[in-house]
Amino acid sequence: MVAAVVWLALMLAVVLLADRIAPYDYATLDLRHRLAPPLGFGGSVAHPFGSDELGRDVLARLVMSIRVSLLIAFGATLIGAALGTTLGVLAAHFRGYVEQVILACVDFQASMPFLVLALAVLAFFGNSLFLFVALVGLHGWERYARITRALAMSSNAQVYVIAVRQLGAGPWRVYLRHILPNIASTLIVTMTLAFPDIILLESGLSFLGLGVQPPLTSLGNMVGYGRDYLARAPWILVLPSLVISLTTLSMSLLGDWLRDRIDKTLS
Repeated sequence: MVAAVVWLALMLAVVLLADRIAPYDYATLDLRHRLAPPLGFGGSVAHPFGSDELGRDVLARLVMSIRVSLLIAFGATLIGAALGTTLGVLAAHFRGYVEQVILACVDFQASMPFLVLALAVLAFFGNSLFLFVALVGLHGWERYARITRALAMSSNAQVYVIAVRQLGAGPWRVYLRHILPNIASTLIVTMTLAFPDIILLESGLSFLGLGVQPPLTSLGNMVGYGRDYLARAPWILVLPSLVISLTTLSMSLLGDWLRDRIDKTLS
Protein backbone atom coordinates (compact mmCIF):
# COMPACT_ATOMS: atom_id res chain seq x y z
CA MET A 1 0.00 0.00 0.00
CA VAL A 2 2.88 2.35 0.82
CA ALA A 3 4.48 1.60 -2.54
CA ALA A 4 1.16 2.28 -4.30
CA VAL A 5 0.75 5.64 -2.56
CA VAL A 6 4.35 6.60 -3.39
CA TRP A 7 3.81 5.71 -7.04
CA LEU A 8 0.57 7.69 -7.24
CA ALA A 9 2.27 10.67 -5.58
CA LEU A 10 5.01 10.43 -8.19
CA MET A 11 2.44 10.39 -11.00
CA LEU A 12 0.69 13.41 -9.47
CA ALA A 13 4.02 15.24 -9.33
CA VAL A 14 4.62 14.42 -13.00
CA VAL A 15 1.18 15.78 -13.92
CA LEU A 16 1.78 19.03 -12.04
CA LEU A 17 5.42 19.53 -13.04
CA ALA A 18 5.47 18.01 -16.52
CA ASP A 19 6.73 21.18 -18.21
CA ARG A 20 9.70 21.40 -15.84
CA ILE A 21 10.54 17.70 -15.78
CA ALA A 22 10.56 17.12 -19.55
CA PRO A 23 14.06 17.70 -20.96
CA TYR A 24 12.70 18.62 -24.42
CA ASP A 25 9.46 19.53 -26.07
CA TYR A 26 7.56 16.30 -26.62
CA ALA A 27 7.09 17.06 -30.34
CA THR A 28 10.69 18.10 -31.12
CA LEU A 29 12.26 15.97 -33.85
CA ASP A 30 15.90 14.84 -33.87
CA LEU A 31 16.30 12.67 -36.94
CA ARG A 32 20.03 12.24 -36.34
CA HIS A 33 19.24 10.25 -33.20
CA ARG A 34 16.37 8.08 -34.41
CA LEU A 35 15.71 4.98 -32.27
CA ALA A 36 18.54 5.86 -29.89
CA PRO A 37 18.72 3.30 -27.06
CA PRO A 38 18.29 4.29 -23.39
CA LEU A 39 21.18 5.20 -21.14
CA GLY A 40 22.98 2.05 -20.03
CA PHE A 41 22.07 0.16 -23.21
CA GLY A 42 24.40 2.04 -25.52
CA GLY A 43 22.57 5.36 -25.37
CA SER A 44 23.72 8.80 -24.33
CA VAL A 45 22.78 11.33 -21.66
CA ALA A 46 21.06 13.43 -24.34
CA HIS A 47 18.22 10.87 -24.45
CA PRO A 48 18.33 8.93 -21.14
CA PHE A 49 15.17 6.93 -21.97
CA GLY A 50 16.02 6.65 -25.66
CA SER A 51 14.21 8.15 -28.64
CA ASP A 52 11.45 7.00 -30.99
CA GLU A 53 11.24 6.51 -34.74
CA LEU A 54 11.29 10.27 -35.38
CA GLY A 55 14.03 11.07 -32.88
CA ARG A 56 11.60 12.44 -30.30
CA ASP A 57 12.78 12.06 -26.72
CA VAL A 58 10.95 9.18 -25.03
CA LEU A 59 11.25 10.73 -21.57
CA ALA A 60 9.65 14.00 -22.72
CA ARG A 61 6.86 12.14 -24.48
CA LEU A 62 6.35 9.83 -21.49
CA VAL A 63 6.02 12.77 -19.11
CA MET A 64 3.49 14.53 -21.36
CA SER A 65 1.63 11.25 -21.96
CA ILE A 66 1.25 10.69 -18.22
CA ARG A 67 -0.19 14.19 -17.82
CA VAL A 68 -2.65 13.82 -20.70
CA SER A 69 -3.79 10.29 -19.83
CA LEU A 70 -4.29 10.98 -16.13
CA LEU A 71 -6.10 14.27 -16.74
CA ILE A 72 -8.43 12.52 -19.20
CA ALA A 73 -9.02 9.69 -16.73
CA PHE A 74 -9.65 12.14 -13.88
CA GLY A 75 -12.07 14.26 -15.91
CA ALA A 76 -13.91 11.23 -17.27
CA THR A 77 -14.21 9.73 -13.77
CA LEU A 78 -15.75 12.95 -12.47
CA ILE A 79 -18.21 13.05 -15.39
CA GLY A 80 -19.31 9.45 -14.83
CA ALA A 81 -19.62 9.94 -11.06
CA ALA A 82 -21.62 13.16 -11.41
CA LEU A 83 -24.00 11.70 -14.01
CA GLY A 84 -24.52 8.41 -12.18
CA THR A 85 -24.98 10.04 -8.78
CA THR A 86 -27.52 12.52 -10.15
CA LEU A 87 -29.58 9.83 -11.84
CA GLY A 88 -29.37 7.62 -8.76
CA VAL A 89 -30.73 10.42 -6.57
CA LEU A 90 -33.53 11.11 -9.04
CA ALA A 91 -34.47 7.43 -9.13
CA ALA A 92 -34.50 7.20 -5.32
CA HIS A 93 -36.54 10.38 -4.90
CA PHE A 94 -39.22 10.18 -7.60
CA ARG A 95 -39.61 6.39 -7.85
CA GLY A 96 -42.37 5.12 -10.14
CA TYR A 97 -42.03 5.95 -13.84
CA VAL A 98 -38.86 8.02 -13.43
CA GLU A 99 -37.16 5.20 -11.56
CA GLN A 100 -38.15 2.63 -14.17
CA VAL A 101 -36.80 4.78 -17.02
CA ILE A 102 -33.48 5.33 -15.23
CA LEU A 103 -33.15 1.64 -14.37
CA ALA A 104 -33.86 0.75 -18.00
CA CYS A 105 -31.06 3.10 -19.08
CA VAL A 106 -28.79 1.50 -16.47
CA ASP A 107 -29.55 -1.99 -17.78
CA PHE A 108 -28.98 -0.85 -21.37
CA GLN A 109 -25.63 0.71 -20.47
CA ALA A 110 -24.54 -2.39 -18.57
CA SER A 111 -25.47 -4.71 -21.45
CA MET A 112 -23.85 -2.64 -24.21
CA PRO A 113 -20.18 -3.42 -25.06
CA PHE A 114 -18.86 0.07 -24.39
CA LEU A 115 -15.70 -0.28 -26.44
CA VAL A 116 -17.74 -1.13 -29.55
CA LEU A 117 -20.07 1.81 -28.88
CA ALA A 118 -17.11 4.17 -28.39
CA LEU A 119 -15.49 3.02 -31.62
CA ALA A 120 -18.74 3.62 -33.52
CA VAL A 121 -19.29 7.11 -32.05
CA LEU A 122 -15.71 8.27 -32.63
CA ALA A 123 -15.63 6.86 -36.15
CA PHE A 124 -18.94 8.54 -37.07
CA PHE A 125 -18.60 11.94 -35.38
CA GLY A 126 -14.86 12.32 -35.71
CA ASN A 127 -12.52 12.92 -32.82
CA SER A 128 -11.91 15.88 -30.57
CA LEU A 129 -10.47 15.96 -27.08
CA PHE A 130 -13.72 17.27 -25.58
CA LEU A 131 -15.83 14.58 -27.27
CA PHE A 132 -13.34 11.92 -26.27
CA VAL A 133 -13.36 12.89 -22.59
CA ALA A 134 -17.17 13.15 -22.56
CA LEU A 135 -17.51 9.75 -24.23
CA VAL A 136 -15.07 8.05 -21.87
CA GLY A 137 -16.91 9.73 -18.99
CA LEU A 138 -20.06 7.81 -19.92
CA HIS A 139 -18.25 4.56 -19.15
CA GLY A 140 -19.33 3.08 -15.84
CA TRP A 141 -21.89 5.71 -14.82
CA GLU A 142 -24.42 2.95 -14.20
CA ARG A 143 -22.48 1.63 -11.20
CA TYR A 144 -22.73 5.04 -9.53
CA ALA A 145 -26.45 5.18 -10.32
CA ARG A 146 -27.13 1.77 -8.80
CA ILE A 147 -25.07 2.45 -5.67
CA THR A 148 -26.50 5.95 -5.14
CA ARG A 149 -30.09 4.77 -5.62
CA ALA A 150 -29.69 1.91 -3.16
CA LEU A 151 -27.92 4.01 -0.52
CA ALA A 152 -30.32 6.95 -0.93
CA MET A 153 -33.36 4.69 -0.55
CA SER A 154 -31.81 3.19 2.58
CA SER A 155 -31.00 6.63 3.98
CA ASN A 156 -34.53 7.87 3.33
CA ALA A 157 -35.75 5.30 5.85
CA GLN A 158 -33.27 6.39 8.53
CA VAL A 159 -34.40 8.37 11.57
CA TYR A 160 -32.22 11.40 10.90
CA VAL A 161 -33.70 11.93 7.43
CA ILE A 162 -37.27 11.49 8.69
CA ALA A 163 -36.56 14.04 11.45
CA VAL A 164 -35.11 16.57 9.02
CA ARG A 165 -38.16 16.24 6.77
CA GLN A 166 -40.50 16.72 9.71
CA LEU A 167 -38.64 19.94 10.55
CA GLY A 168 -39.61 21.25 7.11
CA ALA A 169 -36.47 20.64 5.04
CA GLY A 170 -37.06 20.40 1.29
CA PRO A 171 -35.73 17.65 -0.99
CA TRP A 172 -32.68 19.69 -2.11
CA ARG A 173 -31.59 20.27 1.47
CA VAL A 174 -32.25 16.69 2.52
CA TYR A 175 -30.15 15.20 -0.28
CA LEU A 176 -27.36 17.79 -0.50
CA ARG A 177 -26.87 18.42 3.23
CA HIS A 178 -27.70 15.06 4.78
CA ILE A 179 -27.92 12.06 2.45
CA LEU A 180 -25.08 12.70 -0.02
CA PRO A 181 -22.48 13.58 2.65
CA ASN A 182 -23.29 10.31 4.41
CA ILE A 183 -22.88 8.17 1.29
CA ALA A 184 -19.95 10.15 -0.16
CA SER A 185 -17.33 7.79 1.27
CA THR A 186 -18.79 4.83 -0.62
CA LEU A 187 -18.93 6.85 -3.85
CA ILE A 188 -15.31 7.94 -3.42
CA VAL A 189 -14.22 4.33 -3.04
CA THR A 190 -16.21 3.49 -6.17
CA MET A 191 -14.37 6.25 -8.04
CA THR A 192 -10.97 4.88 -7.01
CA LEU A 193 -12.00 1.41 -8.21
CA ALA A 194 -13.37 2.78 -11.50
CA PHE A 195 -10.36 5.01 -12.21
CA PRO A 196 -8.14 2.13 -13.45
CA ASP A 197 -10.87 1.06 -15.88
CA ILE A 198 -10.94 4.57 -17.33
CA ILE A 199 -7.16 4.58 -17.78
CA LEU A 200 -7.27 1.24 -19.58
CA LEU A 201 -10.18 2.35 -21.77
CA GLU A 202 -8.41 5.56 -22.77
CA SER A 203 -5.22 3.62 -23.49
CA GLY A 204 -7.11 1.06 -25.56
CA LEU A 205 -8.89 3.67 -27.68
CA SER A 206 -5.67 5.65 -28.18
CA PHE A 207 -3.87 2.44 -29.08
CA LEU A 208 -6.48 1.85 -31.80
CA GLY A 209 -5.99 5.39 -33.12
CA LEU A 210 -9.38 6.71 -31.97
CA GLY A 211 -8.26 8.40 -28.78
CA VAL A 212 -5.86 11.30 -28.36
CA GLN A 213 -4.76 12.55 -31.76
CA PRO A 214 -1.30 13.79 -32.82
CA PRO A 215 0.55 16.00 -32.15
CA LEU A 216 -0.82 15.44 -28.62
CA THR A 217 0.35 12.21 -27.06
CA SER A 218 -0.91 9.77 -24.44
CA LEU A 219 0.22 6.48 -22.93
CA GLY A 220 -2.00 4.52 -25.32
CA ASN A 221 -0.61 6.47 -28.26
CA MET A 222 2.95 5.62 -27.29
CA VAL A 223 2.09 1.94 -27.01
CA GLY A 224 0.34 2.08 -30.39
CA TYR A 225 3.31 3.63 -32.15
CA GLY A 226 5.81 1.45 -30.32
CA ARG A 227 4.27 -1.86 -31.41
CA ASP A 228 5.79 -1.44 -34.90
CA TYR A 229 9.25 -1.16 -33.36
CA LEU A 230 8.96 -3.81 -30.68
CA ALA A 231 11.89 -5.84 -32.03
CA ARG A 232 14.16 -2.86 -32.84
CA ALA A 233 13.26 -0.38 -30.09
CA PRO A 234 11.23 -2.06 -27.32
CA TRP A 235 11.73 0.89 -24.95
CA ILE A 236 9.16 2.92 -26.91
CA LEU A 237 6.43 0.45 -25.92
CA VAL A 238 7.70 -1.01 -22.66
CA LEU A 239 7.98 2.23 -20.67
CA PRO A 240 4.40 3.51 -21.22
CA SER A 241 3.05 -0.03 -20.76
CA LEU A 242 4.85 -0.23 -17.42
CA VAL A 243 3.40 3.13 -16.34
CA ILE A 244 -0.13 2.00 -17.29
CA SER A 245 0.25 -1.27 -15.38
CA LEU A 246 1.72 0.27 -12.23
CA THR A 247 -0.78 3.15 -12.16
CA THR A 248 -3.84 0.93 -12.55
CA LEU A 249 -2.46 -1.52 -9.98
CA SER A 250 -1.77 1.29 -7.49
CA MET A 251 -5.25 2.78 -7.90
CA SER A 252 -6.82 -0.65 -7.44
CA LEU A 253 -4.82 -1.22 -4.26
CA LEU A 254 -5.83 2.21 -2.97
CA GLY A 255 -9.50 1.49 -3.72
CA ASP A 256 -9.34 -1.88 -1.95
CA TRP A 257 -7.63 -0.29 1.06
CA LEU A 258 -10.23 2.47 1.31
CA ARG A 259 -13.06 -0.03 0.96
CA ASP A 260 -11.63 -2.15 3.80
CA ARG A 261 -11.30 0.91 6.03
CA ILE A 262 -14.75 2.38 5.28
CA ASP A 263 -16.89 -0.78 5.08
CA LYS A 264 -16.83 -2.13 8.64
CA THR A 265 -18.71 -5.26 7.60
CA LEU A 266 -15.55 -6.52 5.86
CA SER A 267 -13.42 -6.35 9.03
